[in-house]
Amino acid sequence: MDFAPLPEAVAHALARERSRFTAHVCEILYTPVLPSTMDVAAQMADGGRPHGLVVLAGQQTAGRGRRGHTWSSPAGAGLYFSLIVRPPLAIFVEGEPSVMGLMTMAAGLAVAEGIGHATGLEASLKWPNDLFYGYKLAGVLAEGHHVGDAGQFVVVGVGINVMEAPYLSEAERATSLERELGVPPDPGSVLAEVLSAWCARYQDLLDGKYGRVVERWRVRATGLVGRPVAWEDARGEREGTTTGVDATGALLVDTGTEVVRISSGAVRWQ
Repeated sequence: MDFAPLPEAVAHALARERSRFTAHVCEILYTPVLPSTMDVAAQMADGGRPHGLVVLAGQQTAGRGRRGHTWSSPAGAGLYFSLIVRPPLAIFVEGEPSVMGLMTMAAGLAVAEGIGHATGLEASLKWPNDLFYGYKLAGVLAEGHHVGDAGQFVVVGVGINVMEAPYLSEAERATSLERELGVPPDPGSVLAEVLSAWCARYQDLLDGKYGRVVERWRVRATGLVGRPVAWEDARGEREGTTTGVDATGALLVDTGTEVVRISSGAVRWQ
């Protein structure tokens, strides 16, 4: 794939903040339009490209969110990028926090912190991977590849609604930084702050500071406790009330007879 020079304003903002990045952001490649940054990043990782590579697009024609949902990515309206992450191999222990298990939570927290530093807006987090400011503002998706093998990697995809535009996949349920600020924000500054925050939060995971990530996530997850939810598991259709998240990032739901841990799968917020 052919890449283009970064937009000038974005390049300048990244250059100003480059000293704050670590090896967790090593190179940023840009293209005006592509189907999905996640797919391109995955292909590049399979081809041997390194940890910390970022694929940034001005528009996605087939952007996606969790469980196959579409992520509307109109041209010039948002920040659409994916990072290649090569976490260390580790034995998975059920019920114990881990780098892999907390990847989405760390990424969502980093996006919220970066937006806050760049704009002053304090977005709230919704389990497992959305950011809201009244309405949906951004989303995060982490997809593991070759998990458990020496060549394992994770692609962390991020979509942030920056400028006001018709976000078709969200209709009236979406908002943007521009709408909430009342003025167009600086996309380069937002991107630089998000990447800087990601470097810090991912390093927390590598250092085993899982509790720091979870606690900071909890502070921003306003409205998490006491919400009625429904989901389906091996026992069929179930309902309950949220009580929070545990140390592994799993959602805790009180059914009235037991507290259930939900670590994956679709949850319908009621």
